Order: sequence, then C-alpha cells, then structure tokens
Amino acid sequence: MFNLNISTPKNVLDAEKLYDLIIIGAGPAGLSAGIYASRKGLSVGIIGEKVGGQVNDTSSVENYIGFEFVTGESLAESFSKHAKSLAVDMLEDVKVKEIKKNETFKIIANNYMTYESKTILIATGSKSRKLDVEGEDSLYGKGVTYCAICDGPLFKDKTVTVVGGGNSAVEAAIDLAKIASHVNIVHRSTFRADKILVDKLEEINNLSVYLGNQIKKIHGDSQVTSIDISNETLKTDGVLVEIGYVPNTQFLTDVELNSRKEIVIDSNNKTNVPGIFAAGDVTTIRYKQIVIAASEGAKAALSINDYINTL
Repeated sequence: MFNLNISTPKNVLDAEKLYDLIIIGAGPAGLSAGIYASRKGLSVGIIGEKVGGQVNDTSSVENYIGFEFVTGESLAESFSKHAKSLAVDMLEDVKVKEIKKNETFKIIANNYMTYESKTILIATGSKSRKLDVEGEDSLYGKGVTYCAICDGPLFKDKTVTVVGGGNSAVEAAIDLAKIASHVNIVHRSTFRADKILVDKLEEINNLSVYLGNQIKKIHGDSQVTSIDISNETLKTDGVLVEIGYVPNTQFLTDVELNSRKEIVIDSNNKTNVPGIFAAGDVTTIRYKQIVIAASEGAKAALSINDYINTL
C-alpha cells in the first residue's frame, strides 16, 4: 500500500494555512521583514514577482554595510537564502490582484489562488520612470542608471548626463560635479527644483545645462558613448535618469496613498487600515536605498509582532 505525502513542500506558500503575516513583495524590505518576523516566532509567507526586487537589476553595490563590493544579484540571493533558512514560505513569480478583509485578510493572486493571513506587510517597492528611448534598455548597467547614490562613484573623472529637472536631478548633478570631469543636465522644460538648489548650479564650473531638450537616443555598444538631444549630439560616458519613481500600488484600494501614489505610513509602519503595514520604497520614506528599505522592513516586522500580541 502506497503512503502518499501530499503536504505542501517546505518554503512554499500554503493556501490552506492561516499565516500570522503575509508579506507582499520580495525585495530588501520584504525579505528583511520576513527574517525578523520569523525570528519572533510568527508564521510568515512572502509573495513576490521577483525575489530580491530591483536589487537584481543593480550591477554593483558598494554602499551596503559589510560589503565593499557585491553584485546586486548576489546580494539578493543572500537575502533569499537567509529568509528561507528561517522557514519563511515563499511564492515567486506571482502578482497580487486584490486584498479583501473579513475577520482575516484574503490575498487574491494571479495564480488563481487565495492566501489568508492575520496581518499584511506591503513591500512592493517602486520602479524608476523611464525615458522610453532607443538604447536605454540595451545600455542599462553600461552607463545608463537610475540611482545617483548607488552608481555616482562609477563616473569619477568621466562625463555624465543627468536627465531631469526636479530636486533629485539637481542634487545628483551637484554631487556628481564634485567627482566627474563634466556634468550635463538635460530637461525638457524649466527647472522644478527648489531655487536654492538651482542657484548652486551657477557656482559649478564643470556643468552644462540643456533646458528645453529631450533625449532622443542613447548611443553605445558595450558602454554609453553619446546621446542625441533635440538639436545636437553630446558625448557622455553615462546617463543618469532622475525623472521620478512609480510606486507599485496599483492593486490597492482602501490603503491611503499620497499624491505620488506612495503608501502613507506612521513611525511604526502602520497604514490607515488596521492590520496592514508597509515598508520600503513603496512608502513615503524619502530615500530609496537598499539599506534603508531593509531597516524599514525590520522595523515593520517588530511593529507587526507587537500588533499581533494585542489580537
């Protein structure tokens, strides 16, 4: 007589189980939260489109504590292994379509399954707004970047072009001018940055401003070499796109968002919906960095543990 074992494999999200916490998003915030929550004794599941999130798309990480240099893919793999070692159940390559609340939360995914939890942490991150021009995708990681803090040092003694006219773009140009041989700023209209920042640009000698211009094409094979703007071609070793982010909040209905579609949270990562917390780049925290997302995930997990203790 055969003994059929049809139990859910280890580390796979179980649709028959009521979890203490289900985390939506498998980037640094979500995985860090999973580790902290599991160590607190909570039953934890994670649903994510891509384990590691945007970290996987980062060619090199040189500002995460404990690593002088690590590839984004390797760092993401380390996060994932750590979480799985603590019996955190994961469901990869799946998106959440809807969240419903009765006595517990029902999470409806695009794999036609529903998962149940006492609490939810939303850590779906954000994605950079793109230029949508020829050469942008093929040269990503080869001079095209979306993070000045992450990749700025790669342009030491080189020419770099910053795209954008808001505070982030102008701040990036000011910082890059300290290490780059030359900085271009390209923006389709007038500056939207604070006047105090725009005034600082006038004090920088190795900087050129091209307002009323848009990038038409990015050139290069193994590395960015130049860009076509509205009326001319500029030689450049890199293109830093700073035109904002799009938070991944499209599936949310009752959770409060700000004007930028970021989730509004308090100091304990609570949203306006009791039992739903949020952490990382999808929230109103100012700086979108790996180490900050990871720390926010840890803080959220501790807050969730305190919340569950009151149920």
